Amino acid sequence: MPRVKKIAVTGASGLIGSALVAQLKSDGHEVQKIVRRPVRTSDEVSWNPIKGEIDLQALAGVDAIFHLAGAGVGDKRWTASYRSEILNSRLLGTTTIATACEQLQPDVFISASAIGYYGETGDRSVTETDRGGSDFLSIVCREWEAVANLAPSIRTIKLRTGLVLDPTGGALGRMIPLFKFGLGGKLGSGKQWWSWITLHDQIRAMIFLMNSKIEGAVNLTSPNPVTNQEFTAALAMALKRPAIFPAPAFALRAVLGGFSTEVLGSKKVIPKVLVDNKFEFDYPHVSSALTTLVE
Repeated sequence: MPRVKKIAVTGASGLIGSALVAQLKSDGHEVQKIVRRPVRTSDEVSWNPIKGEIDLQALAGVDAIFHLAGAGVGDKRWTASYRSEILNSRLLGTTTIATACEQLQPDVFISASAIGYYGETGDRSVTETDRGGSDFLSIVCREWEAVANLAPSIRTIKLRTGLVLDPTGGALGRMIPLFKFGLGGKLGSGKQWWSWITLHDQIRAMIFLMNSKIEGAVNLTSPNPVTNQEFTAALAMALKRPAIFPAPAFALRAVLGGFSTEVLGSKKVIPKVLVDNKFEFDYPHVSSALTTLVE
């Protein structure tokens, strides 16, 4: 019987965080949600990442800390002020948690990052040892990961997460209604690579990493990235709808602003660390993943 662990989670109300908390509780662990508002229940811990404050006493004896909090990159247009919020929310929050880890000495510190680290890869496959890019999100991810290293005495994992698929939120949640009405289609040229993972496998991989001896950067993506055209065709087939209304690049740039670079850009990312450590994906192929998610 696995030992019951005390596990703390920031960003516990987000798409990934809420699923992680639910699974950890289902597995019998004691979970503490680190929240910015005043605590309401006994399983909550208060923090103020802007001021660098956190309730260390409430976290005493914690075995693992998952740090998932940060301003959403697709939530608003990338004005100068929102770019600052995207960066600062990650740097200040991660600094606060990493500093706390040095005092709390958990077994592992697992900090969110993203495949945005790699920038534009075109048709070139990249793994964890490849260099980072030079665009805005690449710089954000590089600095974000650097402050996660402020807990040098703790085994630290940086999760470079790809496009997380779940019908209740994220990109897929926004795409399904359009496709159901027959208004879906490829985005831009459709030739750009999308590196994806189901929320189900995302959570399984995070818990697998927590229980492993792995450290450093880990790509959380399926071993089988697809082009946007392949993705949209698979989604249309799963929903039994046509995919005949492509969204031109200029329209996406007009609607999404800076975030359009993430939709139109190409990232062909391979999860070498997970594969080398024999992690088995329940959904390695996009067609079966989407069929399961939308049924």
